[in-house]
Amino acid sequence: MKVERKCKIVSKEKMGDAIYMVLEVGDMVRTSYKGPGQFVHVKCGDGLLLRRPISVCSCQEDDPSDLLAIVFEVRGEGTQWLANRPVGHSVDVMGLLGNGFQIKPQDRCLLVGGGIGIPPMRGCAQYTMGRSTAILGGRSSDKVILLDQLTQECAKVLIATDDGSVGYHGFVDALVRQELEQDKNYDAVLACGPKPMLRNVAKVAEGFGIPCQVSMEERMGCGIGACLVCACDMKDGSRKHVCKDGPVFDSKEVDWNV
Repeated sequence: MKVERKCKIVSKEKMGDAIYMVLEVGDMVRTSYKGPGQFVHVKCGDGLLLRRPISVCSCQEDDPSDLLAIVFEVRGEGTQWLANRPVGHSVDVMGLLGNGFQIKPQDRCLLVGGGIGIPPMRGCAQYTMGRSTAILGGRSSDKVILLDQLTQECAKVLIATDDGSVGYHGFVDALVRQELEQDKNYDAVLACGPKPMLRNVAKVAEGFGIPCQVSMEERMGCGIGACLVCACDMKDGSRKHVCKDGPVFDSKEVDWNV
């Protein structure tokens, strides 16, 4: 069930260039949670028509109100408005939306997050209860967010940066290859980040015969599949809505050549 409600901001902090915000969301988690990788659609200002889709970092059922954490960067007028909301104020949130990663709590997964694609990997780490390995990437060290949290919630964490300021000097797909060469005992590779990163990670996973799921990022309009703003091309020639059919897809379904 998709719900829309006013959600109170209970905490907010800077995390590198990103904002980490925790919301009280009523019974949203209890009624709408399908698994890690879903998103919420947030109304950002009275004068802005389109909502902003933001991945869920983590969420939990609670009493009297469920709690949900989002992480976002300021990339325009809407997210600037959201970043300026003080603790105690409320924002209009629609969610939980979309279909997340298809995994089981007992799975051991290789979690690959790039930049602002790192937050949903935390939900996957919590869901698999410390069994998974995380590979985090960013342009520089300040773009590698949630490192402390994922270090506590994963069996192992590896880092890659474009400029070599921390961890491996290069891209995450090289670390994915390195990890799978040493340990192929993963149930799935789960990835979220820029499309070129997803394509490269999917190619490596396929080469090792390990299932790969990718969370696609597209501009969204309605968030519920009524418009075509977030259409994504599939290998079979069809187009699927990232908001309704995704945002998570089997990597083998996606047409990476479009």
